[in-house]
Parts: sequence; structure tokens; C-alpha cells
Amino acid sequence: MLEDKNPQRTALENLGEFGLIKHLTQQFELRQPSSLKGIGDDAAVLDHKDQKTIVSTDLLVEGVHFDLSYMPLKHLGYKSVMVNLSDIYAMNATATQITISIAVSNRFPLEALEEFYAGVAQACQMYKVDLVGGDTTSSTKGMLISITAIGVANENNIVYRSGAKANDLLVVTGDVGGAYLGLQVLEREKEVFKVNPNSQPDLEPYSYLVERQLKPEARKDIVELLEKLEVQPTSMIDISDGLSSEILHLCEQSDVGCNLFEDKIPLDPTVISTSEEFKMDSTMIALSGGEDYELLFTIDQADFPKIKANPNLTVIGHMTSKGEGAHLITRANTKIALSAQGWNSFTN
Repeated sequence: MLEDKNPQRTALENLGEFGLIKHLTQQFELRQPSSLKGIGDDAAVLDHKDQKTIVSTDLLVEGVHFDLSYMPLKHLGYKSVMVNLSDIYAMNATATQITISIAVSNRFPLEALEEFYAGVAQACQMYKVDLVGGDTTSSTKGMLISITAIGVANENNIVYRSGAKANDLLVVTGDVGGAYLGLQVLEREKEVFKVNPNSQPDLEPYSYLVERQLKPEARKDIVELLEKLEVQPTSMIDISDGLSSEILHLCEQSDVGCNLFEDKIPLDPTVISTSEEFKMDSTMIALSGGEDYELLFTIDQADFPKIKANPNLTVIGHMTSKGEGAHLITRANTKIALSAQGWNSFTN
């Protein structure tokens, strides 16, 4: 598939490791005042003055985290950055720099990596982060991507998973479940393509879902919004593995329980209609789907008036004492224990 999209093929061995890094990163400019030295020396030099530094890293592996038969390389570059920036925003911090290391097999020409880095560049530009380092090496099989994201925050603004209290409100940004259904649509079309390579899928009805899967957006805007509203979350996490998994992480780290109300979970209309098409339960998809990269957080009840009219934020439940446990309150007003059924790479 890579050959079809890149008629010109420049073998990576023609450039060598340092030549490849220089070629792929020469267009990246430093925008952050804290980036004193970027790519080109033994290490990057960052100066964050009196702020605390936040660091997160993720590893993405072809065949486990992404499928290049339907994931364009430019989208992959963009999404790889989003996955990491989301972790920084989940700490109520500002993302400032990233490093990228990739390993690729010899089936990838230079032009393929140029596409990947074009996506990285777009993400850096949109989110005002600097690429300040990384590494490239060969892989015997497929593509591996490791990204480290760096951010800053004043100490009293950092939000951990461990600060929720009983009676705090549970809030989610945006809507959930779309990314998982986007993946289901793409997987279905991939199977159709295998049977009939001449078939052209009509993805228009699923454009929102497919975009949620291929080009998610980290919620930098929410960190800025909460500051503007003068709301300090008591705990926060991003939704990468599914809503139920993330709620249970907050409960465990904060030593509390939770009541999540099924009828409050925000679902896009296409999530509901496509769930029916796939004969899946939309609530189960919201709870277990993952990869939405929305933010899930708790706030003190006193802050509710500040957020209640905001279309970006939905109160979906409240925290309880640990002894009460974590439950889903169904539309029929039945209590069901929440279980972590989110995505697990080690079960694939």
C-alpha cells in the first residue's frame, strides 16, 4: 500500500541515520521560549524557570496500535503526537516540547517518513509545541513510534488522579464512543477491500467517527477553559482505554466510589445510529471503547454553577464513599457494578 501512495522511493540507507534525522526535521522551528536548544546536539536544553516539568511517554507499534492499510501516514504522525499531548493536558498542564523516536523496516522509503513527519509538523504547529529531539533506527518488522511529551505547570495548578472526594461531580468533555466505532467501520471496509480490491468504500456517513479514530484532537482547549472559568479539578485523567477503566482509575487513586448515570453519558447521534447498525450497545461502546482522548475529571459541587451552561462539559455522575463502590445507574434505575473492560494491548 505504501508503494501505491509513494511512486518515488528513496531508500533510507542513502541518507544514513544522521542525514535522515536532519532531512526530516530541518523544517521544524522552535517556538517555545523554554526551548534553548533543539535538535542538533547530544541533548536538548530546556529552561522552565520556576514551573514544574511534566513528562509523559507512549510507544505505538504497527499491528498493535495502528494498521497502515487504512491509517494514512500523515494522520499517524498527527495522532502519535495527540496521544502524548493528551496526557500532559490531563495533568492540567501546558505542553511545550516533544521528542520522537521511530524504527522502520526497509519497506518504508524516505517519502513515507516525510508524510509521517508532515503530520507531526502539523500537530506541533497547531498545538504550539517544539520537536526538540529523537532517534531513528531500523526495524526487522514494521514501524515503531516512541514519543515523549514535556509540559509545564505551576505546582498549585497540577491535577493528579488522586484528589477526588466523595460528593465531587464527575465531568467529561465532548462525547465518547466515536473513536471505537470509527475503528469498526474501517475494519469492516478493510475486509470488504480484501474480497473486492476494486470496491470504493463510502465513508461519508461515518466521517465524524472515522475522524475520531484517525485524527483525534487533544483537549488543550479544556485546560484553558477551566482556567478561564476559575475551576480547579480535584482529579483528572484522559480517556484512552474507555470510560469505565478511567473512572475506576480515579476511584482507585482517590480512594472513593462513584455513581455514573447512563442517561448522562454524551453520545454523538452517529454513535447511536452506527451502534444499532453494528448491533452493539452504545453504552457499552462508551464505557469500553477507548481512544476518545477526551478529559474526565472531578470538581467540587460548589463549582457546578461555573460549568453548568458550557456545551463542552457534561456532568455524568458523582463520587461516593469508597465503601459504596463504583456503579453504573442504568436508564431503568438499576445499579450495575462498573468493570474495567477497556482496551488491553496484551490481550491481542
